[in-house]
Amino acid sequence: GLAGVVKHSYAVDLNRHITQQRLEALEALVDPYTSTVPQIYTTVVSGSPLLEIVRTVLRNGHDLVMKVAQYDSGPVPWLFGSTDMHLLRKCPCPVWIDRPDGAPAYKRLLAAVDPFDAESDDLQRLILDLATSLAEREHATLDIVHAWELPGESALASGRGHIPRTELEQLLRETGTRHREAVDALLTPYGLSCDNDHVHLVKGLPAKIISAYAREQHTDLIVMGTLGRTGIPGLIIGNTAEDVLRQSQTAVLAVKPGAFVSPVTC
Repeated sequence: GLAGVVKHSYAVDLNRHITQQRLEALEALVDPYTSTVPQIYTTVVSGSPLLEIVRTVLRNGHDLVMKVAQYDSGPVPWLFGSTDMHLLRKCPCPVWIDRPDGAPAYKRLLAAVDPFDAESDDLQRLILDLATSLAEREHATLDIVHAWELPGESALASGRGHIPRTELEQLLRETGTRHREAVDALLTPYGLSCDNDHVHLVKGLPAKIISAYAREQHTDLIVMGTLGRTGIPGLIIGNTAEDVLRQSQTAVLAVKPGAFVSPVTC
C-alpha cells in the first residue's frame, strides 16, 4: 500500500506520522475541558470505525458512546450514515448520535416507550432512567410518547373480518384502556401517569407518530430502544427504530436491553 511505498522510499512510517498528527489534534481539541474533567484519555486507532469503537467499549466497559451524525448522501439524505446505523445495531452500550448543527443545550426531550415489549427485559426501564435523569440534568422538558394500534383494524372495519361499527368502537376503547393502564404501570415508579400533560398516548403507527411528534415539537433528542420484539440480537434493528431513524432529523440516544450481546468480538 501507499504507507509501505513511502516507508520503503523515504524511510518514513506514514501510518505512525498520521497517527501522531491525529493524536496531537485530538489532544488540542480536549485540552479546554481538562480543567473540569481531569480524567480524559485520548487515543487514535486505525481500522474500521465500527469495529474499533465497539471493541473499545467491550474492552473498557464504557457506559455510553457519543458521536456526530454523518449524513448519508442520496436523493433523500439521511441524518445517520452507515457507521451510525451499524453502531445503533451492534454497540452493546447506549449510543448517542447528535446532529452536526445540534443545539448547544437540550430543551426538549422525547422518550418513546412500549410497555408491551416484555421480550426486551429491562429496556423500557433503561429508556426512562436515561430520559428522566437527562431531563433533570439539562432542566429540559420531557415528553413521553406511546403509539398504539388495534391489530387488524382495517379488516375489522371493512375487510373480510368485518364486524359491526359499535363492536369495533368498543374494541378500540378496550384496547386504548389496556394500553393506558400498561403505560401507567410503567410510569408509576417515576411519579408519572397518563394524566400528566407531557405523557401522550397516540393511536397510529409508532414510527410515524414518533417522527411527526418530534418534528412538530422541535424535539432536541429522542431516547428510544433500538431492538425490536422481532429483532435478532446484534443483527437486526427493530422495525420501529429503523423507520424513525430513516424519517427523523432529530438527534437520538439509542438504548438496548442489558442482556444484549454484540456480534462484534474483541
